[in-house]
Amino acid sequence: MGFTDTRFNVNLSILFTELPLPERPAAARAAGFTAVELWWPWVDAPVPGQAELDALRTALTDAGTRLVGLNFYAGQLPGPDRGALSVPGEESEKFRANVPVAVEFGRSLGCTAFNALYGNRVAGVSAAEQDALALENLAFAARAVAEVGGTVLIEALNAPESPHCPIVSAPKAIEVVDAVNAATGLDNARFLMDLYHLSMNGEDLAEVIDRYTAKTAHVQIADNPGRGAPGTGDLDFTDLLGRLKKAGYQGWTGLEYKPGDGPSAGAFEWLPAPLRAARS
Repeated sequence: MGFTDTRFNVNLSILFTELPLPERPAAARAAGFTAVELWWPWVDAPVPGQAELDALRTALTDAGTRLVGLNFYAGQLPGPDRGALSVPGEESEKFRANVPVAVEFGRSLGCTAFNALYGNRVAGVSAAEQDALALENLAFAARAVAEVGGTVLIEALNAPESPHCPIVSAPKAIEVVDAVNAATGLDNARFLMDLYHLSMNGEDLAEVIDRYTAKTAHVQIADNPGRGAPGTGDLDFTDLLGRLKKAGYQGWTGLEYKPGDGPSAGAFEWLPAPLRAARS
């Protein structure tokens, strides 16, 4: 299926979840991968204990896996939440408390890409108020990651699965990216192009790639329908990833799909083993 020029990493928050978190990096390495990404692993703890942070750091380094992407705290993910930074009150406060913790954890592992998930619309609060709070918090995050030469990623989810999330199209995500960069002047906010979510929205993936690759700093993939491995659905990843390369994309492509009924180690048959290890 090609893919010789694509740099893949494995999302350890959706793959290898049959294992305890500290065992997942080694399992990914055993499957041939040397780069990984994570949603914020402690859904109830934006500021976990130092021992938990140290244990995960050790697991990643001992396995020989490089952390290339990390979500900020986003509430119950997976679960009912879709982010925290636009939600007034406790959730917003948790997000802001998490930012320096996540940035320092990423810095200690050489990770400079941080995904900031927006949040659902909530009753009793106007969209304008939530959007103003979101911009304030995103600017806060952008300034924090700038201290480590990092990037804040803005991801578009999909409307069928996230009906209360306002960021459910590529143009809307780009609008937020531009607003954050205008607010900070740092130019370190970028688009996270998740081809599964965009496909679920019915967007023209070729057009999205052609229009927005220049503002994209991370890509995630899963097939559609089903959010399974490439080849289980209808998306042509040979074409899509080739188009990304032609458009100038040289970043990471995260495997963020469900492994199916068997162990995660068996969910990579579509990708020849020599193409799994990270290439600089």
